[in-house]
Amino acid sequence: MGGEGPGAARIAVDLLGGDNAPAVVVDGALQALRADPDLHLLLVGPPEATHGLFAMLGVAERHRVTVRPVQHGIRMADDPRGAARPGNTVRAAVAAVGSGEADAFVSAGSTGASVTAAALELGRWPQVRHPALVATVPAVDGPVVLLDVGGSMEPRPAALAHHALLGSAFAAVGHGVAGPRVGLLSVGTETGKGDPARRAADPLLSALTLPRDGRYVGLVEGYDVCVGGRADVVVTDGFTGNVLLKAIEGAYAMAGGPPAYGSAPRAAALLGVGGTAVVCHGAATAADVASGIALAAHLHRRRAVPVISGLLAELIGSQEVTA
Repeated sequence: MGGEGPGAARIAVDLLGGDNAPAVVVDGALQALRADPDLHLLLVGPPEATHGLFAMLGVAERHRVTVRPVQHGIRMADDPRGAARPGNTVRAAVAAVGSGEADAFVSAGSTGASVTAAALELGRWPQVRHPALVATVPAVDGPVVLLDVGGSMEPRPAALAHHALLGSAFAAVGHGVAGPRVGLLSVGTETGKGDPARRAADPLLSALTLPRDGRYVGLVEGYDVCVGGRADVVVTDGFTGNVLLKAIEGAYAMAGGPPAYGSAPRAAALLGVGGTAVVCHGAATAADVASGIALAAHLHRRRAVPVISGLLAELIGSQEVTA
């Protein structure tokens, strides 16, 4: 696979991931290729699904696309543990990252399958028990980093503290935010608000030293995610975060689109595994898939994963945070 230039990014894409795959994935790949001349794609799936893509590419562009024939994907209704078996598109796409053939992988398929495949093929960071999905939500006062949005459903206080470290590092490294402000999502901003996990996590986050001069600003509410201004990073568990993210997307759709549309990628980064992984919504459009591919390329070019992993190892080692 090509991609030797200093700005080149080699992205493996799961062709069979998503409700409308493979057509929408192929369309998204075409959009991504046209937007980024240094992008190289490894499309993992049935070769017959890509014939239209090659027909629409110029002769000079075709060398930037390689197809890896894999006939079977993991459907949304399938047990995500099926990703542990070889011979499916998501496992093959992640394996390309593990072997060094690709710099990152993207899938709009089952989140559980993507997380399972990434953990098995790439391994987890020593300091992370449960990888987290990190989304960037467009808000009135600027994008807000929200995590977890589906990587793990456990709302344990230590996991929430871990998310604060990850989110602060991601905002600084991935988005260039200076001194990220981190808030904990709850049902009120006063101390003591929330369920037992939130009440226990609040003092844990207050005591943390966060990466890149991040600071904990206390409890925040749901509207702070949409409005922004109070926090650059909002921390919650994967169940709550996933529900909130989809509710925000639905509200923006009814309102005619989010504020500053296009300023935030329509995909989530998986942090805590030994490689760059991006997961798109199962109902992703072609534009969403293209956005996910662009996010994967951006994170690779910034070396976000190794930098964030290094920051986390230093801080967790000195603070004894266990997730």
